[in-house]
Amino acid sequence: MTNPFHTIGLIGKPDHDGANQTLTRLFYWLRKQGYEVLLEKRVAKQLGCDKAERVDLIELGQRCDLAIVVGGDGNMLGAARVLSRFDVAVIGVNRGNLGFLTDLDPEHFEGPLERVLAGEFDAERRFLLQAEVYRHGELKASNTAVNEAVLHPGKVAHMIEFEVYIDGHFMYSQRADGMIVSSPTGSTAYSLSAGGAILTPNLNAVILVPMFPHTLSGRPIVVDGDSEVKLIASPDMKDRPLEVSCDGHITLSALPGDEIVIRKADHALRLIHPKGHSYFQVLRSKLGWGSKLF
Repeated sequence: MTNPFHTIGLIGKPDHDGANQTLTRLFYWLRKQGYEVLLEKRVAKQLGCDKAERVDLIELGQRCDLAIVVGGDGNMLGAARVLSRFDVAVIGVNRGNLGFLTDLDPEHFEGPLERVLAGEFDAERRFLLQAEVYRHGELKASNTAVNEAVLHPGKVAHMIEFEVYIDGHFMYSQRADGMIVSSPTGSTAYSLSAGGAILTPNLNAVILVPMFPHTLSGRPIVVDGDSEVKLIASPDMKDRPLEVSCDGHITLSALPGDEIVIRKADHALRLIHPKGHSYFQVLRSKLGWGSKLF
């Protein structure tokens, strides 16, 4: 089989000793295998690899066939929002806590990674969400999210009022602490903590989860992944500041009366796993589900 990867980018968790150790091992191991290796410049300074070419995340996405992210899911999310634009394959080495998106063991990555580099891997595409804030019909801010886009108040524990539309059809009005709009990837993140269902990654679906709704009938709902979700913040809230959070990393400012439109992004994350990867095994491991009884 022809080697599918030639140029490999390394991305890490800044200021993390364990991640830096793994990145250093990866760098010299990959160089020994004959690969061209690029280091994301934020972590390159900490590693002291003088022979490494240092690039920003955009150039890494433009030039690499494969990106290896060393860290937790948060690092993977940050990298994925950029790398998904370039259709580069992405795999993770877990140096975080849960690690739903990072498969490789930092202590024993060589064997599984060698097989991946030889072309023995499973691949999937995870769609992203595009969140846009409109004011009087004018686009004011936008960004993408791998996990979820969340409308919430600018201050903690303040109820907000908003209406929800699906593909232009009014669904309901809501008084709550906010609304989570999650992709299947994000269904094991904030959405799960708020009582949402787990969606398997292959589903073309989006789940809406009200945050602490002020009604007993407020329940999560799953809609088609190609739907346009529109949240209209009630103008009666006067000048109360609102925010739209993308993956908890990017915050878009909003005001009462604004329209927040959330739809599937034009690009998707190309995520790869070692051969034989099982999503349900990941759930059992990370969520402490019971093992087989017989």
